[in-house]
Amino acid sequence: MAPALPQPRERLYSTAASSPTKFSYHIAASFIAKDRPYDPSHHVYHFNPYHRPLDKRAPRVNSGHDAFFVSRVNDSGAVAFGVADGVGGWVDSGVDPADFSHGLCEYMAQAARAFKPDDPRRRLGSRQLMQQGYDTISRDRSVRAGGSTACVAVADPDGTLDVANLGDSGFLQLRLNAVHAYSEPQTHDFNTPFQLSIIPPSVAARMATYGGTQLCDLPRDADLTQLDLRHGDVLLFTTDGVLDNLFNQDILRIASRVMTSSGAWAISEGSGGVRVADALRDLTEPVANRDGKPITLQSMLATQLVGAAKKASVNTRVDGPFAKEVQKYYPHENWRGGKVDDICVVAAVVTEEACSPPKSRL
Repeated sequence: MAPALPQPRERLYSTAASSPTKFSYHIAASFIAKDRPYDPSHHVYHFNPYHRPLDKRAPRVNSGHDAFFVSRVNDSGAVAFGVADGVGGWVDSGVDPADFSHGLCEYMAQAARAFKPDDPRRRLGSRQLMQQGYDTISRDRSVRAGGSTACVAVADPDGTLDVANLGDSGFLQLRLNAVHAYSEPQTHDFNTPFQLSIIPPSVAARMATYGGTQLCDLPRDADLTQLDLRHGDVLLFTTDGVLDNLFNQDILRIASRVMTSSGAWAISEGSGGVRVADALRDLTEPVANRDGKPITLQSMLATQLVGAAKKASVNTRVDGPFAKEVQKYYPHENWRGGKVDDICVVAAVVTEEACSPPKSRL
């Protein structure tokens, strides 16, 4: 009999009086498959928390083996989002890695929308959400095999962020022109990340006969991080298509350029410090660009980061993080430049607003 999974600590809302402020999360995503040209005006997704998705399955975006999701957590005011990167090695077994990563994200989004706790104080946890998505795709007979990394978050209206990261996708929290927090990759070996998997009996039997191993980590193995957020924080969730090509300071520099040029972050005269714009929410509302396409602060962050990672991935002269790792472990490989890969970014801008007091009934 398989051992029972350890239950993560329960996340509860405080029973104390509600805070006079409320946090909101303005989210956009951008993406591109490794073999396609990138167009920031088309390869972008704008999250609308008031949009209720249809029950039928939406067509996949052009992100290759990478996938993402953003969803309301029922009507709690919380938002769940994350990225997943299908393990490309399954191609050798005749399996499309995108089936697992896109399916996992779709099922996590469904689980977030359907979350109805017995206790109204109970929160949806990121590891719990990953487990529900993994359980559901494991029962999906249309997905016969595959594997994926995953970095999943639940952001609550009280300003807390719960993150579960499995593998070498990851996140950064930027605050006042600095990297405030970031995830560390989980790997079994060089270029071998932790991964959720479905292993069909035929593959397991072949390995038992001829040798070899197929990794199959579980949501309980994910690293957990809990963060307190502030007005003006930027959250970036990315697949390794970004993290293998851009260092954290590169990512900060790109995000800082977007935030300062838009006025979201301002350099204080004299002190040189950074402050956050009071009317930050105005910048997160969509406006039309010259082509009539909607653009927001969060979509600019996502598209600028994907564009930079795409450019770095095909640059053969500047060594990125992946090249540095190859040179460390395999110095005779002579790997230079970037690493061509699928790329996906989910960007969130955090705002805090005063809650309107309830109107009295006379």
